[in-house]
Amino acid sequence: MATPTPLPRRRFLLASGATAAGFALGSPGVGAAASAAESPEALLYHRLLLRHTRWVETQWDDGAGRYPLADFRFVSVLGNAVLLTHGTYDDGLAGVDRDTLADHTVRTVRHFAATNFWATGATWGGGGYEWGGRVFWDGTFESYFVAAARLLWGELDAATRAHVDAIAVRGAQYVAGLGEGEDPRSGGWASNGLAGGYRGDSKIEEMGAKSMPLATGLAYHPGHAQAGVWREWLTRWLSNMTGLPSADRDNDTEIDGRPVFEWNTAQNMYEGHVVENHGTYAPMYQQSTGAYPGRNALHFLIAGTPLPEVLAKQPNADGLWRTMTHLGTAAGLSSHPMVNDRYHLYGRDVLPLTWRRMGQADPYVARSERMLAAHLEPYLAYPPANRLTKFSGEPKYEPEARAEVAIAYLLHAWRDRLHGDVAPVGKARYWASVAGAADYGAEVGLVAHQSASALAMAVSKAGHVKFAFLPEHDDWLFDVTGTAPAFLPGTGLAVTGRKVSRYTQARDGFDGSATVLSFAHGRAGYATLPTGAVVYATSGLGADEGRLRLHALAMPGVRGLDGDRTFHGTGGAVTLAPGGGDGGVDEVRFPAVAARHVRILGVRPATQYGYSLWHIEAYAPGTDPGTDPGAGTDLARGRPVTASSADPAYPARHATDGDPATRWAVARAERPRADSWLAVDLGAEHRVDRVRLGWEAAYGAEYRVQVSADGAAWHDAAAVPATHGFTGNWVNVDDRAGFVVRGGGHPIRVTATSVTLSAGPSAPLTAVGYPAQRASRTRALAAAPPPATDTPGVAAALADGHLAVFNLTDTAVRAEVRAPGRTVHADLPAASAMIFPPLPER
Repeated sequence: MATPTPLPRRRFLLASGATAAGFALGSPGVGAAASAAESPEALLYHRLLLRHTRWVETQWDDGAGRYPLADFRFVSVLGNAVLLTHGTYDDGLAGVDRDTLADHTVRTVRHFAATNFWATGATWGGGGYEWGGRVFWDGTFESYFVAAARLLWGELDAATRAHVDAIAVRGAQYVAGLGEGEDPRSGGWASNGLAGGYRGDSKIEEMGAKSMPLATGLAYHPGHAQAGVWREWLTRWLSNMTGLPSADRDNDTEIDGRPVFEWNTAQNMYEGHVVENHGTYAPMYQQSTGAYPGRNALHFLIAGTPLPEVLAKQPNADGLWRTMTHLGTAAGLSSHPMVNDRYHLYGRDVLPLTWRRMGQADPYVARSERMLAAHLEPYLAYPPANRLTKFSGEPKYEPEARAEVAIAYLLHAWRDRLHGDVAPVGKARYWASVAGAADYGAEVGLVAHQSASALAMAVSKAGHVKFAFLPEHDDWLFDVTGTAPAFLPGTGLAVTGRKVSRYTQARDGFDGSATVLSFAHGRAGYATLPTGAVVYATSGLGADEGRLRLHALAMPGVRGLDGDRTFHGTGGAVTLAPGGGDGGVDEVRFPAVAARHVRILGVRPATQYGYSLWHIEAYAPGTDPGTDPGAGTDLARGRPVTASSADPAYPARHATDGDPATRWAVARAERPRADSWLAVDLGAEHRVDRVRLGWEAAYGAEYRVQVSADGAAWHDAAAVPATHGFTGNWVNVDDRAGFVVRGGGHPIRVTATSVTLSAGPSAPLTAVGYPAQRASRTRALAAAPPPATDTPGVAAALADGHLAVFNLTDTAVRAEVRAPGRTVHADLPAASAMIFPPLPER
């Protein structure tokens, strides 16, 4: 039941003076009870923290009397502290009563305050402490921890308070004492001094991390003898973390009385306001421009001291946020076309949006935050339930996400009560503000076109080569992340040439882009149109062209995620649900067959790590391990195993040894190989009608279960996931996207988690993708005659009135293209493309 929370013993006052945009000062203290003035996001974040408390309490170690140190799980105390001091506590949602949570929180704070490096006075390399002392990444978690303690200050004993003060003061002293130097305790992590870096590995996050101990010390100890030095370095690191010399050297905006050009020396982004990390465009790091100011602002708000000017005046923040929105999705976040992990980590994505909205009064990012907020409760409920980070990332992200949702709540609650919400712009205005095509350059390897109906991207970065398509900006429809292929047969293709033509409304009368990529064995082109439609054309690059990966899972409350996908094509419709290929434990059933040998043959790994199995089990008819895992006999238990390869630490025999803690994994050198396999000799012929596979995180997205009498001749017993073929030239997915295919000469193949527009050997292919289209419309477009050309190697397609023409040869051509109602002559350099505007209305 819900119980009122008493007022905290310490009220939170906002001091008078300068503050970040709109956090006015000189206002009365903020009470703890929830207010009708709080925005929907503030109320939502409070509910999320309550529900997430169920996960927090699973971490409690009753014997030790605290939350654990591993993966910084003890910093869950910041979320606890917010619930104990703000809003209405609901023990039904939290799964634990308020008094118990308070006891667990205070005991944990007391222990980890006393065992921190700075609090113990330890020396580096010595003993006597449990955690802390490094800038990367202890300083971040020390900041969260001190904030929790400060919220609960009235509940802490004098010794614990002294320890918390030592963490704040000594951490700030240490970072200021380093100056431009690096922390020798942090291994290879470095900011590259104040020079920064932007090629492949931006230092934007590293500079932000250096700001956090400084902000923590300065907020609570503004009268310290070194406070002026702390403020100097805080401003310098926060300003330089978004440094761009071409903009900064002419920027005379004053921060703390000095112009930006006097503060900034670093370059941490490309000229197009794009941030790379791990060698690719990485939105999580670009979001740091909001994350670190938000984390730092919290301390000044708790302390009731003015917010430093740099929090609101961070150089180049506008450009960085515009790029993220230009690459944005319907969840309010940037797409991740080049990152293999760190996507769909919603709990980690909240705070950057909140700070930009509430701290810098951005109504466009306010819309982004509201779009993300609509996804959060369904996301939290999706298995594993009550978790704020899923699908990718590191274990430490979970307690960090709790801390950041707590900070986001406080930023909303305090501003909402003082001045009211920063109202979001409407959706139409939001997408119109970032409409258009941009080429972020060959080095970044990204061309992007945002329209009212779709986001489309041409990626030429090594290891991530693809033509991404997000109808309705929905990143829960087609998976375009990391190494997920999109249109091209694989992301590992080596690009030998790249030509881009960009069209603008002001100059050409429409927005669009036309990209041609050259490879060793052919070329492929991609045109993006102002309607959101895309055109893919290829000279023939290999089997399975036009492949798009789908998300098919049940997340009630998120559009399209109802557990299956419905496809329309020639011959009717089919609805498919995942039957394996989504990780975890797959139980694959098939008509009973005689077999002595059973093999799992990979078709497509889900990640860059290949395949790994905890176990493979085989069962005879008449037993049902699906309802009773102990029923029947596992025919594979203890039997000999062979494999295409194995990591020495994870040999093949581990797959049948019955030990849940051991596994088989392919050899590291074989991870890129799609057709790796594992085979079991059952010792004699048996009737088999099912196998159970326990996949590690490196699972098979597509694979086959095969059987053999002699271990040499293999026959398919099942294909995972289930496949359906359309023999015509069109397919529609959930009335969310339609595709019309010309050429290829092969069936269109679909599974619950994929669409392959040409499921056969290499052949020239042209395909048009349309967003938000009913099946009847896709069928009608497929029946219309296609454009024709008089030049071999030239492909053309007509979509929404625009004619896209591709020269997929290595010589310049003048091609005649005949389309319904028009004939054009296109002068095209080698390996290039162009788009013609629609015919004027008569």
